[in-house]
Parts: sequence; structure tokens; C-alpha cells
Amino acid sequence: MSGVSIPNITPEDVDGILGFIRKAVERIGCKGVVIGISGGIDSAVVTKLCVDAIGPDKVLNVFMPSRVTPAADYKTTAELCADFGTEYKVIDIQPAVDALAAVLLTGKETPLERGNISARCRMIVLYNLAKKRDSIVVGTSNQSEIMMGYFTKFGDGACDMTPLANMYKTEVRQIAKLIGIPQEIIDRPPSAGLWEGQTDESDMGIKYADLDRILYSMEQDRSDAQIEADTGISKDVVAGIRAQVEFMEHKRLLPIRPDDF
Repeated sequence: MSGVSIPNITPEDVDGILGFIRKAVERIGCKGVVIGISGGIDSAVVTKLCVDAIGPDKVLNVFMPSRVTPAADYKTTAELCADFGTEYKVIDIQPAVDALAAVLLTGKETPLERGNISARCRMIVLYNLAKKRDSIVVGTSNQSEIMMGYFTKFGDGACDMTPLANMYKTEVRQIAKLIGIPQEIIDRPPSAGLWEGQTDESDMGIKYADLDRILYSMEQDRSDAQIEADTGISKDVVAGIRAQVEFMEHKRLLPIRPDDF
């Protein structure tokens, strides 16, 4: 099949991200950064990029488990931070989630509702610590998630800086290899960890490898029929992804102002 291919990530691309992080921290004038770490590839990559850009002494990693967090994640995150040389904090968000759930989740509860509460509790923790330390919160969302609206608004989508915002998930995996992220982290099924057994790809109903080819082709202004011909992915699937990206535009925009209309 011919058509558009996502360019491979180069060491120069990584250097560009490092420069962005340095400039952002310098421009804001903060003392450091705070990053939520989960044991997944995105937070590991963002942490290592910040370590390489501004030094481990300016990076605070916060692991925020809940009742559904796998026990292995405690060990994984602690080992990653030890390898990176960053400060590592563990803050259990379950009491806060339970307290809010008791007030908010009246009637029939869905996993997504509790998941959104968990994501927003985590962001409260990160911003509280950032304020105390004269630091900024660094987000870990990648371009695939942002385009699909696959994040909680004012939850994991809230941050002061987003180093991976222009990188598709498949590109994040390439970056991970270039900067020395352990292979077992790269190979882990992507998950937001918001409820037991949850994975990104099962939620979205598509593999990242296919999703990224569609998203990249869309950004190249290719039609659904052209994308189907290039990738072999059904035009109906492509149309569904396009509709999702358009529907989720509101999550990517600043709040609407009176002069926007």
C-alpha cells in the first residue's frame, strides 16, 4: 500500500523537545516541575525528558494510586524514579475519591464517572504540590489522546506544559527507545488506570498503530477513501475516528468567550 507514512523520530526531534522544556521552565521562572507517574510509557518518557533537560533535582514524581491500582505499579514507579534520580512521592487518592463519590455518585454509577473523579483528584494533588514548591505541572498526554479527546478535562488534561502534545503514541514509543526507557515499560498495554482492567485501546476500540495512521493522514488532508486505500482500514472506521476528533474539539479549546461568536 502506498500513501502517507508517519516520519520516524530522530535524535534531533528529541533535542527539540529538550530545548522546549528548558525554554518553558526558564520563561515561566519556576524552580522545577511536578509530574504524575503511573508506570506507563507516557509519564516515564516525560519524566526522562525533563530529567535530561533540567536535571533530576528539579523533578518531583508523584505516584497517586487508588483501590484499582495494580500492586506491581508501586514497585515499577519506585524503580523508575530511582533510576531517573528524581524525588518520588506516593499519595493515596482513594480517601478523596470515596469522599467525593459519596456526595456526587447518587443513583446509577458508571466506571467513567468514578474514573473522572479519580483523574481530577490527582490533578488537585499535583497542583497543590506545584504551588508549594514554586513549580509547574507537566502533562503526559500525547497527540493521539489529545486529538481523540481521550483525557479527563481538568483532570489528566490539566497542566502547564505538554512536551508530547505533537507526538503520536507510536512516536512516543520511538522516543522511549531513543532515551533509554526500559523495554518492559514500552511493552505495557497503555492504560489510564481509572478502573480495573481498563486499557486505552479497548476504550477506543482501535489499536494505536492503526489510529495513528488515520490521525496522521487526516492531518495531511486526505479523504476517508484515500485513507482506506492507503491503510486498508475500513472507510467506516476512518469516518468514525474523524467524527470523534471533531466531536471532541471542545476539550482541546480554551473556554468559549462572548467574542468568539
